[in-house]
Amino acid sequence: MAKEDTIVINGMKCAFSPGETILEVAERNGIDIPTICYLEGGTPTGACRICLVEVEGARNLLPSCATPAASDMVVHTESERVVRSRRINLELLLASGNHNCLTCEANGNCRLQEVAYRYQVDTVRFPETPARYATEMENSFIIRDFARCILCGRCVQACNEVQVNNAISFGYRGAASKIVAKGDLPLHQSDCVFCGECVQACPVGALVEKKSRFKARQWEEERVQTTCPYCGVGCQIYLHIKDNKIVRITGVEGAAPNFGSMCVKGRFGYDFVGDPQRLTKPLIRENGTFREASWEEALSLVAEKLSEIKKKHGPDSIGVFSSAKITNEENYLAQKFARAVIGTNNIDHCARLCHASTVAGLAASFGSGAMTNPIGDIGKSELILVTGSNTTEAHPVISSAIKRAAESGRSKLIVVDPRRIPLTGFATLWLRQNLGTDVAWVNGMMHVIIKEGLHDKHYIQERTEGFEELKKLVERYSPEYVREITGIPANDLIRAARMYAQAASASIFFAMGITQHRTGTDNVKSLANLAMLCGNVGIPGGGVNPLRGQNNVQGACDLGALPNVFSGYQPVGDPLMSERMAKAWEVK
Repeated sequence: MAKEDTIVINGMKCAFSPGETILEVAERNGIDIPTICYLEGGTPTGACRICLVEVEGARNLLPSCATPAASDMVVHTESERVVRSRRINLELLLASGNHNCLTCEANGNCRLQEVAYRYQVDTVRFPETPARYATEMENSFIIRDFARCILCGRCVQACNEVQVNNAISFGYRGAASKIVAKGDLPLHQSDCVFCGECVQACPVGALVEKKSRFKARQWEEERVQTTCPYCGVGCQIYLHIKDNKIVRITGVEGAAPNFGSMCVKGRFGYDFVGDPQRLTKPLIRENGTFREASWEEALSLVAEKLSEIKKKHGPDSIGVFSSAKITNEENYLAQKFARAVIGTNNIDHCARLCHASTVAGLAASFGSGAMTNPIGDIGKSELILVTGSNTTEAHPVISSAIKRAAESGRSKLIVVDPRRIPLTGFATLWLRQNLGTDVAWVNGMMHVIIKEGLHDKHYIQERTEGFEELKKLVERYSPEYVREITGIPANDLIRAARMYAQAASASIFFAMGITQHRTGTDNVKSLANLAMLCGNVGIPGGGVNPLRGQNNVQGACDLGALPNVFSGYQPVGDPLMSERMAKAWEVK
């Protein structure tokens, strides 16, 4: 048996994998090493010098966040030398500006405060550095208090390595150092997109949400986990509540699919919840004006009017709109209400416009209209193809995952879009097709792949059907022919086809730029054919992945909030299915 690599930390023998740092090994084994500048998912810098540890045989103390574990290394995390060094470094940080905790928004949730308390730093022997830069208050979302900044760099890492927005960086030198946006402009005049990742990453009170200032102390808040309603990603968020009002929102770190990251809408767009113009009681119109009513009165009136309309005009004179922003249970009840109570199949929701073609196309190809792969698979893709999606605007958190994969070198990115969307700046190849020619360029890629023998023959034989028909269909879609239709240069199309086919795992992401066409269903089927041609369905990092407009489009479809199917896509036109549902609901 091969010898296991081990490291000894505070007398405990710990196994480690090559490339793991001392800090990672310690955390995995329940050994707490304090940090301030370390950001999970970022490149360790050792800037704050708080995570220093003593390694036997080493001349100097080493930053545990940036030092790889080595076999038979003996580490001490709380030796007298280590503690003395941490106390001095803490005093230096506390002297670097204004760290008065009394009115600081981070009080009670400040990493500097927490570590200083842990090591009992009650006096600072160094002179306080006067504030060099004024606090920035100009924008609507974020306050930048440079006097509280300790230049740990977490905000820079959060912006550049986690969100990959590249909006801020270190500027100037020495005592004049500061975190700057483009051209050292205020944030609202810079490239900042106000995702707020920097605010959540800041370990002190240098970056604060403007709207939440002086609204609640950390210990006064109740924290409620929920799902962001704005797009189809379904980010997990915490609502911070005081007196039944949202005072701020943060991302749930460690929870899929966003792992703490958010966008400007999810983090800052919550004012509508407590807006005084929102209805809090039912209103009934009488003589041209509204009056407040009880729920019992309002619901009785609605039931009475619906019954009258049904009796006079028939059940199909009534339609029900469900929603892709409510739960599965509520969608099921909505379609059951329409069918079992009113007696009509006139039930629908937003997928009729946005992703009905996705459901139809993927269901015909794979038997299900859902994403084939989880969002977490993005980092496993050797090649990512994005088309019909301005991902950075419509699905920012997924966009960040794509940008991280491309920037790391793990993945190549192909963007097929007529517009110069932000993702093109990260793309290995950008193809610009004429509007409405998507089937042609996909067929063209398949033509090249088949002609050059790059298709997955074993996968096709074992897991697909209709290959010969497809081969015959795409035979005439030569790169030159496709160029005449799409405007895509022949050499670029060939290169894209080779890149896609030669990747061990290739994923396709699309949105309504593909689906909202009269050929939308065919567009989706073509992408599905491309994925199956190269064996990219059913593997990690592969697949065909529609980006939904709301976070429960899939659930609303699955539960039957559509006019043509019951829950589970059972067709309403099938007498056996209708009989089955009638029996289950005990209605005719």
